[in-house]
Amino acid sequence: MAETPYVPARIRALPSWLLGRAAARSHRLVAEALAREGLRMTHHAVLAAVAELGPVSQADLGRSLSIDPKDMVTTVNDLVADGLVTRAPDPLDRRKNAVTISPAGTRTLRRTQKLGDAANAELTAALTPAERDQLIDLLTRIAAPGLDDGNC
Repeated sequence: MAETPYVPARIRALPSWLLGRAAARSHRLVAEALAREGLRMTHHAVLAAVAELGPVSQADLGRSLSIDPKDMVTTVNDLVADGLVTRAPDPLDRRKNAVTISPAGTRTLRRTQKLGDAANAELTAALTPAERDQLIDLLTRIAAPGLDDGNC
């Protein structure tokens, strides 16, 4: 069994250190939950965005999620191979591909959203509902400057 590394008290009290630890735990919980459906976090984010945006070009999808175009192609290829999205020439601009969620993708997204919700509930289990709401409000205020510039 691995020993817990020593972290000086001054460091353990820093918001940046605590946020990093919380982020690492949240990513682990959500990644493990999504893996039960065979998805990675990027797959889930793309699937959710396609469901929300409707038919959307790969380029616009990549820009909206701040995903490198090469990584977007790979992710969409994975989702197409799994039958979760379809890709076809965009009727408005045949030079672009439009990505649309499939019925199987919609069903998978419903399941993965429930798994993600359960992982987030586990993450915040030590908090009251009012504290959870307050945490979300505080984190939104902290993260807000980065949300507008695509560096989230």
